[in-house]
Amino acid sequence: MPPSPRLRPAAAALRVALLAAAVAGCASVGQSVLCLVRGPINAPSNYSLRRSIMQHGLGELCREMVNHEAPISLAPGMPAVGRFYPRNCAQSTLPNGDLFVQFDGFGYAFTPLSKKLTFTMSGAVEYDQDFRVSEGCDIFAYFRTKNVKSSNFQTHVVEQPVASFLNSLTSLSSDVGKQLVSGKLGEGFTVVQDNHQAYDFALGLLPEGQKPQHPFDVHGDGRLRYESARTEVHQNQRDFIGPIEVGDSGRALYVSATLDGLPALDLMVMRKEDAEVSLGLYFSYAQSGPLDAPVLYGDVLVAGRPYRQAFKVPKGLYYIVLDNTPTAGTVAPPPAVSLLDDHAAAVSYAIEIGDER
Repeated sequence: MPPSPRLRPAAAALRVALLAAAVAGCASVGQSVLCLVRGPINAPSNYSLRRSIMQHGLGELCREMVNHEAPISLAPGMPAVGRFYPRNCAQSTLPNGDLFVQFDGFGYAFTPLSKKLTFTMSGAVEYDQDFRVSEGCDIFAYFRTKNVKSSNFQTHVVEQPVASFLNSLTSLSSDVGKQLVSGKLGEGFTVVQDNHQAYDFALGLLPEGQKPQHPFDVHGDGRLRYESARTEVHQNQRDFIGPIEVGDSGRALYVSATLDGLPALDLMVMRKEDAEVSLGLYFSYAQSGPLDAPVLYGDVLVAGRPYRQAFKVPKGLYYIVLDNTPTAGTVAPPPAVSLLDDHAAAVSYAIEIGDER
């Protein structure tokens, strides 16, 4: 039976949308065409078509995954208390069309019992992926966790001596770590591409049409937002945000932040190769010693004073390091008077890349 005349234009438009979305280097054209036919594209009956269109953009998933750390929080909406750094990633499409991702990496987190806890982790996750086009022409890609095939969490260092001893007897920190990190795998994630070709990311599945919420909703001329979040940096701890890629010369890192909980906190900009020397030491040892690597820029966040600074940098990869230790930077936390004492800093921040001024 031939299709009715009323359906022919929609079918033709869908074929055009599929072709436009598949053309390399024409992402903006593909998105505008998808917007024109958002009604048919979003129809539940066109699930297979949306997957076909989406397949052309999934090739970058692993590359993006290994080039961006993942903040770790204890609960949705809570500040980050650590980070996971993927190092290897492989992806494939299963016979049913689901996305299968295998990865490994390392990270750190802070809990009141363990204090600093560092770990390695590998996992394999099956995602049921789909997308919708909003009225404003934004594309919302949803990656629903269908099955966590495996999750191998291994504790490397536990700072708190009592917790370290208990861990040697009961695998306490591994149980905490599995809840902290493996639980995140079950949340899935949402990727948003707006009509200006800017991307945003959120752990978990956002309600349809709702964009990720950020402590700083900052916009600048031609600026690319790397990350906007809230993090806790506990006593004698550091937070390594990166690597942040600056792809051209004549650019700057724009940092906006507010500080709560402490009078002041060190903020440093480091080249990737130097920061990862310091990150390696932070991962390997329970106590936070000197950075043992050069700092490109050093500055101080002050409580009650909104912070905005541009750091001019050449093309390259960088980290922003927040430091709440007495062994680096120019300020130090108050001395701890007991094992349970903790002078923590809470930092809301946004990091952007843009033209230097």
